[in-house]
Amino acid sequence: MTDGWQDLIVGARMSVDQQFADRVQASGLSRPQWGLVMTAVEFEFEDADDPEAARIVANTSSLEHVLPEMDNVDQQMGGMGPGGDSSGGSGVVGGIKDALGIGGDDDDHEELADESQELAQAYADELQAFLEEEGRFEEVRRAAAGES
Repeated sequence: MTDGWQDLIVGARMSVDQQFADRVQASGLSRPQWGLVMTAVEFEFEDADDPEAARIVANTSSLEHVLPEMDNVDQQMGGMGPGGDSSGGSGVVGGIKDALGIGGDDDDHEELADESQELAQAYADELQAFLEEEGRFEEVRRAAAGES
């Protein structure tokens, strides 16, 4: 498989970005957090060689590297993402626990990772649907499979 197919979908991704903004707004992620998710996610073709089974999937294996930064971005924004106070209302006691390394960050990261993965795959699904509606999915699939 080749990555040249990604050059073919730049315009489609910009359109899907605009369409998907409402979904991000309704999620527990802020826009800056979603931006970090998108830098960590790689879109890949699964079964590109099979026209019937081919689909775009979100490879989120690098997501773990941006999770701490997602917390930092949220804190810099005052803990106020679209979902409200994402600090969980831990206050002073939570801050002390975090400083001592006994805070509940692992659970927070797990929730953040789960939501990020779900949103990333939903984005991939919407991207594929957009390409199908535009009649371009087969062209992109063939490029991903390395076909002429």
